[in-house]
Amino acid sequence: MPDVQANGITIAYEDTGPADAPPVLLIMGLAAQLTLWPQDFVDRIAAGGFRVIRHDNRDVGLSTHFREAGVPDLAAMMAEIRAGRMPAVPYTLEDMAADAVVLLDALQVPKAHIVGGSLGGMIAQLVAAHHPDRVASLVPLFTTSGNRSLPPGDPDAMAALRTLPEDMSSVDSIVSHSVWLRRKIGTPGFPYDEAKLRAFLRMQVERDYDPTGPARQFAAAVVAQPRDPLLEKLAVPTLVVHGDRDPLFPIEHARHLAQVIPGAQLKVMDGMGHDLPPGHVPEMA
Repeated sequence: MPDVQANGITIAYEDTGPADAPPVLLIMGLAAQLTLWPQDFVDRIAAGGFRVIRHDNRDVGLSTHFREAGVPDLAAMMAEIRAGRMPAVPYTLEDMAADAVVLLDALQVPKAHIVGGSLGGMIAQLVAAHHPDRVASLVPLFTTSGNRSLPPGDPDAMAALRTLPEDMSSVDSIVSHSVWLRRKIGTPGFPYDEAKLRAFLRMQVERDYDPTGPARQFAAAVVAQPRDPLLEKLAVPTLVVHGDRDPLFPIEHARHLAQVIPGAQLKVMDGMGHDLPPGHVPEMA
């Protein structure tokens, strides 16, 4: 897999489609490698006449991991925030947004359509806010502006994100946990092919598994300030896409995003949770 040295780290990426086609940058979410973008989704976008670039965010996949920074104490961080103090973190969402921009620099891409899912959607918002000249359009998927007044996610689903496999030395245990977590936050009632899902998730685990990386990514999200003041100033075409059954970010998060970003459009996906299930891929693409 190709990679570039950018922003002081190694960033692994995939490039699909004609090099001279309009570029689309896909930014994945918490703990998610670039391979979590469904291949059918990537292929359909490329077949539509686009160059699709996707990368491993820092601390996941084949990009640089920050293991020497240790594992953040999230409970202590929350206590500091409640006390009005800003805890130190290994890096911020702004750093992750800068990674995306320097990747475009390394690939000599002056401007791209920016698509981000979940945590990747937060990063995409910051790319658009801080580097508007690099953004042809913005597509936040199942994400949030971080506005503190918006309704919280389902407690069970949020708690599931903080769980770990029973045996982190066992690929089978990690895969089983991943299947369970996918059921918790994904599209309810969707008929997944269990064997295919397990094979896909095994591939993810064998490519990379580092439970400490997502904790550091989560810490960056915890200390992030609400992005409303930045989003109110955006002047890029924006399409907000969200499932009406998302247990992590209720649909109000999407409606708020579409309201706060000038001229933004909202597409609600009926029945979709916090994932990209195969049955929704054609319409999503």
